[in-house]
Amino acid sequence: MIQSLAGELKNGAIGRRRPFRAPHHSASMAAMVGGGLRAKPGEVSLAHLGVLFLDELPEFQRQVLDSLRQPLETGETLVARANAHVRYPSRVQLVSAMNPCRCGYLADASQACSRAPKCAGEYQAKLSGPLLDRIDLHVEVSAVSAQDLTLPPPSEGSAEVAARVAQARNIQRARFEGHGIRTNAEADGEFLEKIARPSPDGVALLGKAVDNLKLSARGYHRVLRVARTLADLESQDSVTRAYIAEALSYRRLQIAY
Repeated sequence: MIQSLAGELKNGAIGRRRPFRAPHHSASMAAMVGGGLRAKPGEVSLAHLGVLFLDELPEFQRQVLDSLRQPLETGETLVARANAHVRYPSRVQLVSAMNPCRCGYLADASQACSRAPKCAGEYQAKLSGPLLDRIDLHVEVSAVSAQDLTLPPPSEGSAEVAARVAQARNIQRARFEGHGIRTNAEADGEFLEKIARPSPDGVALLGKAVDNLKLSARGYHRVLRVARTLADLESQDSVTRAYIAEALSYRRLQIAY
């Protein structure tokens, strides 16, 4: 229905694949969250139940990125215009990528620009704290060298990973049957506390992390969701200290400038 409103159905056929949207970093706010005379859906709604990929994240306009905060939190977008107030579903998996600084060579002193490391702080400051707080997994990826390309493939391939993910989704589908939600990402409040209750040593670790990492209430609940998902990926019922520790390791990276 969303694709139909946007005029993107090909030959009137209904798609069977989850959407993947990758807008250019020059996209306007209307293009990202919706708008126009008839308040058409934007990229975040066209990616509903699929992936919204934002490459070169800091290159997007800051107000465009901050407009994603409500959809990422509630799973829907409210487009308010003088002639219409429209609510579109926007439950997406946001995936983004960025360089640590504008030149991209922060970790390589021989190639970094003359303003390093100050340029990294300025570049990353384009992203607001509330937006970063809504991103569950922050992973630093090292540069791939030509020699790395000659290495043998990993022991666990994409097919094996996909099978584990599918099994975890089946576990969640059974868990939430009759509750009107699909995944751990949608669980909230007392229900989240019930399904993701950590073990006693996990509670102690999470309590220390709240003070040491200055976790917000949103960050606290997101750690619980990630830990619950990590346990599901290994078909474990209990959210142990190890899962809490791994979930905490994925919080926003603190880079020294």
